[in-house]
Parts: sequence; C-alpha cells; structure tokens
Amino acid sequence: MAPPPPAMQQGPAGGELNGGAAATTPHVLFIPSAGIGHLTPVFRVIAGFSSQGIDVSVVTVLPTVSAAETDYFNGLFADYPRVRRVDMQLLPLDASELATEDPFFLRWEALRRSVHQLGPIVTAASPPVTAIVTDITLTSCVVPIAKELRVPCHVLFPTAATMLALNAHYPIYLHQQQLNNKGGAAAAVVVGDIDIPGVFRVPRSSLPPALLDVNKLFTKQFIDNSRVIVQADGILVNTFDFVEPAPLSALRGGKIVPGYPPVYTIGPLKPHAGAVKSAGIITGDRTIDEWLGQQAARSVVYVAFGNRSAARLDQIREIAAGLEASGYPFLWVLKTTKVDREDDAELADVLGEGFLDRVKWRGLVTKGWVEQEALLKHPAVGMFLSHGGWNSALEASSSGVPVLVWPQLGDHRVNAMAAVSAGIGAWAEGWGWDGDERMVTGEEVAAKVREVMADEKLRASVAVAREEAAKAVAEGGTSYRNMHEFVAKLKGAPAA
Repeated sequence: MAPPPPAMQQGPAGGELNGGAAATTPHVLFIPSAGIGHLTPVFRVIAGFSSQGIDVSVVTVLPTVSAAETDYFNGLFADYPRVRRVDMQLLPLDASELATEDPFFLRWEALRRSVHQLGPIVTAASPPVTAIVTDITLTSCVVPIAKELRVPCHVLFPTAATMLALNAHYPIYLHQQQLNNKGGAAAAVVVGDIDIPGVFRVPRSSLPPALLDVNKLFTKQFIDNSRVIVQADGILVNTFDFVEPAPLSALRGGKIVPGYPPVYTIGPLKPHAGAVKSAGIITGDRTIDEWLGQQAARSVVYVAFGNRSAARLDQIREIAAGLEASGYPFLWVLKTTKVDREDDAELADVLGEGFLDRVKWRGLVTKGWVEQEALLKHPAVGMFLSHGGWNSALEASSSGVPVLVWPQLGDHRVNAMAAVSAGIGAWAEGWGWDGDERMVTGEEVAAKVREVMADEKLRASVAVAREEAAKAVAEGGTSYRNMHEFVAKLKGAPAA
C-alpha cells in the first residue's frame, strides 16, 4: 500500500504551504539533498530569493542525517520566517540490497526512493507552486514529477561547472566505450581517461572513484541524473564565469550536449543572515577572533577538510607535526568523524601528548563551528589547506586567499584541476586520497605549506580572482545578471 501523502507542515513562523502569499508572487519549492556541502549553496539561494520577496517552501526530509544538519535547517527557518517548511518522512531503505557502505550514497538513494511523495505536496499547494528547484542528486526522480504536473523544474548544481561538464559527458563517454568494445555489455566497460569536449582531459586517477565502476550505486545515480537533466528548464551553478570559462562555454555552446538547458552562474553565493554574527564576533568564536587579531597580515595557515572528510589518527598526527614544523601560525578546524556526525573525541588524545602545549599561542585547534567565509576574509589569513570542496574553493578565491588542495574523496580532484586551471590554488597531487593508504609525512606537509605561503605569483593570481568575484556579483556583473534573469523567469512562469 502506498504511504499517505505527507502533511503540510508549519514552519517556525507558523507559515504553511497551503497559504500566506498573494497568487501573483512566484512560489518556489526547493528540494535539498543531504550533507552540509549540498545544503550550503541551496540555503544561500533560498535566502536570496526570500530577500527578494519570492515565496519559498523547503522540503525537509526527516530524520535528518545529524544534529548538525537539524541545527542548520532550524537556523534557516529562524532567520527567514517567511520561508515555509514542508516535512516529508524518509521511507525505509534496505541497505543490504545495495553494494555500498557510503552513508551519503545510501542517503541519496533513500531520498530518491521517497520523492514520489512530492506529487501530493505540489498539487495541494495554495498558492500554487510555480517552480521547483531540486538538488542535482535527485534530478532523475524529481524532473519527471514536475513534467507530469507541468511545473517548471530547475536543478541546483552545488559544485564546479567542470564537474557539471563531466556529468554531462560521462554517459556519452560510456556509450562510445561500449561501441569501441563492439557492442559489449555496458557493465563491462573499463573506464579510463575522459576527454571532455571543449574542456580538458580528466585522468582516470582524478575521477571520483565510484565512477570507475559502472555498477556502483553512485555511478547509476550519476548516469540517471545526467540523462534526465537535459529535460530541466535551467541549471543554477555556484561558480562565476571568470574561474571556469572553458566548461561554461562548452556547456552553453552545445559542445558537450547539443540543446543543453540554460546554465546560470550565480556565484560566489553570499552567506545567509544566520551566518553573520553579531556583537562583533566575526568567525563565530570570540577566542578565534581575538587570536586572529594578534597575528601578522597574511601569516596564518587555515586548515579545514570539510564536513564529510576525516583523516585517520596517524595521518592527523602527521598533519599536526607538519603544521608545527612549518613555522607559521595556524588555525585548524579538526574533525575526527565523517558525514556531519557528532564528534566527542578529546583534542589532546587525538593530537598526541604535548602537542597543544608546544603550539600554544602559535596554533589554535578547534572542533567547534566557525563562519568560514568571514574567517577567510580576515587579513591575518594567508593560506587555506583544504579538502577541495567547491564551496571552500570559491570562498577562498573571493577572499583572495590561495588554496592548497589536498583532495579527499568524490569530486575533489576534479575541483583541484579546476582550481589550478583558474589560478586560485595549488594541488598536492602526490598525496593520498580516498582509499589510499599512503601516509603523507609531517615533513611533506611543512614543505608544501612553506612553498604555497611563499608563492607570490599564485597570491597575485588569487587577488585578480577576488576582484573578478566581486565584479561578478556586483550590479551589472555576470552572476548578478544571471540571478536577475532567473528571478524574472520565475516571475513570468505560469502557475501549475
């Protein structure tokens, strides 16, 4: 028996999907995915839409992945009380039938198998839903529902346009490989280097590891989304034209897929109001603010590896040794657990005996939340050692801070290629990543940190990117025009 349609839930401010806005106001239903890296750009777009008077509803799938994700949603609704919250229950998923242990891939699959519940949400909405914006991970499931309901559907792509170009070309590449194998089974295709038309070659070693096996759950999701995204009405990408001209030209010009949907670059996206701290606290932590204020300009190495990445204990201690030996002051946001999970390990136990005492005053290590974009804009920060998430790369480039990318998993190596091509970062290519047992020594970390901190050519290139990022979002800039064009399109869209 099919589950009953989800109830229309009240948001924190008491708003309901079934009322509240004038019929002439666009009503956009956002369907986020899971993970802070995916939620951050979605929430920033939602904040921008709400600030422009667009009526917004957000599907909140319960249970969330973690307490951190719950807090993130609650913060959005508290900061933007006009945004409606629509709760939808995640349907049970038998993970034993799926050959993966990656909790994100499983979560995405559970979401994909639950989104058929959207039909009743959209048809019951009053005022009518005039457009849907879905995360890329749910595209192949959401677009057909929107088409059936005759509601325009747009896709929010949260990472680099280079990765979008790979997504567009990957099924074509597999088909070509299958033909080269004289029509052999698609499941038997051996994935090698991939030449993306009009962009560049992505070596096999830089592809997201899951894409090397066409039988993987993520690969099947990736292919399905790629094939259906061509039916979307538009694609929003958190990037700006200056940093990724080649992939954007290839996508928009039909070099990869003829007739590809319009690609709107709208980045760098601004933090929503909840990320802007009051009482003079810039980073969200008064101790960090005070410490940064005592450091020389461009002297601090900021280290963070995102919410999904966590190194093993022995590698963490090598990173610590490298930061200590680098000679630079450093601020390290350290995670010991993956996938936004709660982290209760003691820093002293993780970092080893005596480390925190030895680096006292010169280094800060925290497991707490920081407002990363505000931190990167602090004049004391001179470099960012990052996992290569695209949100982080854009925040650094728009702050004029060079990035040393140490890819950890997924799209990080593709992002690293994009960052190097744009002149906004360096890539530690020989360092290990997803599933690689290679230990990067403290000596290697220290040497690479010193190299990037001394690279004035890279610093000058990033300074240009910072200026171009500011131009892109300023009145008349490329991202500014794209966002206004997209909003105008929403306001002209017919109701369902």
